[in-house]
This record gives sequence, structure tokens and C-alpha cells, in this order.
Amino acid sequence: MAEVLSQQEIDQLLNKVKGGEDSLISGHGSDNEAIPFDFRLPNRISKNQLRTIRNIHENFAESLASFLVTKLQTIVNINVTSVDQIYYSEYVLSVSNPACLYTFNIKNSDIKGILEISPELALSLVDRLLGGNGSGSKQSKMITPIEQKVILVVVEKIMQDLKKGWQIVDNFEFTVENFESDIDFAQITSQNESVLLVSFEIMISDVVFMMNIAFATFAFDTILAKLSSQKLSSIRPGKYNGTTAPEIITNHLYKTSLPIMVEFGTAKLTMNDLMEMEVGDIIEMENRITDEHSIKVCNKNLFYGRAGVVNKHKAIKITRKFLPDENT
Repeated sequence: MAEVLSQQEIDQLLNKVKGGEDSLISGHGSDNEAIPFDFRLPNRISKNQLRTIRNIHENFAESLASFLVTKLQTIVNINVTSVDQIYYSEYVLSVSNPACLYTFNIKNSDIKGILEISPELALSLVDRLLGGNGSGSKQSKMITPIEQKVILVVVEKIMQDLKKGWQIVDNFEFTVENFESDIDFAQITSQNESVLLVSFEIMISDVVFMMNIAFATFAFDTILAKLSSQKLSSIRPGKYNGTTAPEIITNHLYKTSLPIMVEFGTAKLTMNDLMEMEVGDIIEMENRITDEHSIKVCNKNLFYGRAGVVNKHKAIKITRKFLPDENT
């Protein structure tokens, strides 16, 4: 026969159960809050691999900056601002309309990507490459076919520099496919898939522009498998190699040819004398034969010298520097 509990024993059991619930509630409050996991966007690329990819694109940025310095004849700095994994749908919403987009692929693979150049950067590049100073204005940001041809020179160089930057991993061949002004026509993956977005900040003179490179990650496994630990240690940003933009400009300045002109003398003529001048007439200079000659570089007086002959060639020997307070 089952034992019958008294009212006092029942009350004790209820008190114990109530105390156990309180301890469970207090214990649950001390744990960290749960973080929701999105099964649609798994982290295909680890943090170490993202760091390696960032270093690769820092090398790429240095190489591209060197090219733009040569082409634009001004100081250009390019920095990697972020390397993220996001939904392709989120990236599509961030792209302006109209845009300057070039789709590309990697040969012998299923990897596709988008090179996004901000319209302001595209128009500034066109202006500077055609001889302007980059400050030109245009009412419409739509890139015309002629402007596309001009920008394609830079885009093809970007593909070459991407190949050079990724050579530490494998010999990938980046190829330009099409130009698109609308992101809806540049479909590289489905909306629910993730993309690897590398963002750059490009400073030309004192103006800052943005550029993005988006890789579809659904076929990125082959590349990730090649990012071995042995290769990670050999990847370093190019900025540590002494190829900064100021040094490049300095090296170019050292090799620049400058016109030098020697002024042997001056004279004053009336208009009547000039009109009556004929072949064989002699013009008497104001300078004496023993006076020093002015040596000009880019039409600016820099030195004084004396004329002579070296190896049967006319020559000028610099005797002293030109002082700014001297009367020319």
C-alpha cells in the first residue's frame, strides 16, 4: 500500500521544488547570451585567411598606385579599408546607379567578380588621362563609350596587378568580361550567396575616392585550399618594400630632362634698325667679351659661366651660382 504523505511533508516538497527553480533561473542569467547563427551565410573564409587576402591586396594597391603616379603625374595613395564577407544582396543595395562596373573572371575556374569604380573616380581618371587636372565637372555620371575606352586602360592594368598580387598563391589569370552601368545586369552569383568584398580608398592629390572588388565565394574553396601556412609567412604588404608614391615621384624627377639655355649677350634695337637688317649685318652686344654668361634652366637664372670648347663641342663652365638679389 502506498504511503500517504502528511500536509507538512507536501509543503516541504513544494518549497524544495520552488527553491530549485529559482536556482535554475539565477544560473541561467549568469550564462552568456546566445548568438543567432545564420545558416545561409557560413564563414567560408577564416580570419587568418582574410588577413592573408588583405595583405595580397595591399601589395596590389601599392603596385596600382605606382602605375597611377606615372600616368597621372601626381601623388596617389591607395589603402585597403576593409575585407568583409557579406550577402550579395547587401552589396547590390550599396552600389550607386548609374555605376561604373567591370565584371571579370579567373580563367580555368568558376570564380567571377566585379570591379566597382566610383563614378567620381572614373570621371577624374578620364579627365587626367586626357590632359586635365581632374577638377572637371559633368552633369551626368553616366560613363559614355569613349570614356569606357579610356578607363579600360586602367582596368586592364588592375587585372595585371591582381594577377601579380595573387601569384604568391597561384598563377591566376584575371580577364575583363563586360562593362555595366547597372548592378542588376552584372549578376555574378545569387542574391542569397556571399561575396568577398575588398574596399579601397584612393587619394589623388587631396581628393579621396572609393573602389571595391567583389569576389563570388561559392567557388572560392579551390583558392582557400592553396592558402597554406607555408605561404602565409611570405606575404607582406608592398609598402614595406620602399616603393611609396613620394619615392617614385622623386626617382622620376631625378631622371627628368630639363632644357638649359646660355645667354651670351643682349642688345637693344629700334624698330627701324630691325626692319632694315640684312644678312651680314653685325649686332653689337652690351656685354663685354670678358663678362660671364647667364645660364638659365627652364627660363630661370641659376648660374653664371664662361664659354669654351670641350672635345670639339661648345661648352659652358659654371663659375658661380646666381643670387636672387643680383640684377640680371
